[in-house]
Amino acid sequence: MSPSQSMQQSSATIGGTTFGYSGVGVDELESLEYTIVVIALDTSPSVSPFRQQIEDGLKEIVEKCRKLPRADNLLLRVITFDSRLGEIHGFRELMSINPSDYTGQVKIVGHSTKLYDAAVSSVSSADDYGRRMYKDEDLTANAIVFVITDGLDNDSTCSMHAVKDALDKARGVHGGPDAEEGLESVLSILIGVNTPNQYVKDYLDKFNKDVGFDQYADLDHIPTLVAFVSQSISSQSQSLGTGGPSQTIDPSSLAI
Repeated sequence: MSPSQSMQQSSATIGGTTFGYSGVGVDELESLEYTIVVIALDTSPSVSPFRQQIEDGLKEIVEKCRKLPRADNLLLRVITFDSRLGEIHGFRELMSINPSDYTGQVKIVGHSTKLYDAAVSSVSSADDYGRRMYKDEDLTANAIVFVITDGLDNDSTCSMHAVKDALDKARGVHGGPDAEEGLESVLSILIGVNTPNQYVKDYLDKFNKDVGFDQYADLDHIPTLVAFVSQSISSQSQSLGTGGPSQTIDPSSLAI
């Protein structure tokens, strides 16, 4: 982050539950349009065998995205979830982030998985920040949200229905007087990574269908995850200004 920029605390409320988040003051953003990216990482004990791979993968995603044609128009927030929600950092301009900033930041703590809470926080923060950008500074934004997990929800305050409500609000499904002041488009992707058995895969697939994510991807390897996330970000960033979301990426088409 540029030394002249400061992080501000904000919050968004869905279904009576309020989630805090931080971000660079929208009056300090240096471009006129942005793609907002949120990455939510499961850090419950079940992912401990590949914790280092996840941290390294996060660094590689940022490194790849720094080389994209529209890297100057990307904002990134990274959160973690287990028995609590944590924020590695709030919304920051991608080019202000050094991949080494993530060293030691992916920590396995807690004993449960707030999957629904993480999904709501991810979507609602992107929606709220995008609305602030438009209302306060007349900036245009779209968004892409990744929720990455290897398991089931077992500790959330929010219900599955709240995830759907958050997505509907971000998409402007319910309309309202300020619907046009939200995100141009939002692409939401649920990712199962190293899912342990068919039961978990079926659970995540049903979660995807019940709440209406734009895509569910079941990935077995971190390198595939890195390529999938970075290419999805690239595609969504290039769709900004078209009025709609990008096409989803088929993970099986990626050359790893």
